[in-house]
Amino acid sequence: MTVQVEPSNEDVREVFNGLATEFNGVLPRAVVSRTVLDAHQDLDGQIVPDALAEMLHHLARHRLISLRAPETEGTRRVPAEGRTAPSYTPQR
Repeated sequence: MTVQVEPSNEDVREVFNGLATEFNGVLPRAVVSRTVLDAHQDLDGQIVPDALAEMLHHLARHRLISLRAPETEGTRRVPAEGRTAPSYTPQR
């Protein structure tokens, strides 16, 4: 499978490689690739170039997390930083 990442942009490649590893088995590589490229297009020219790699990683990761299968009732995600997410019980 060929992944379309701009060969001249090392930051995009590094973000893609990291997120492809993180979401391996969760989302197809093509979805990760498209999400990273879309996020790059949205950010390019909107923020200072020195912050692009970090912001690209955060934006693409946020979008990929939202694409994952919805959680089943009674489960909750633990944030990537390792902190425990607060409990929440919806009122019905």
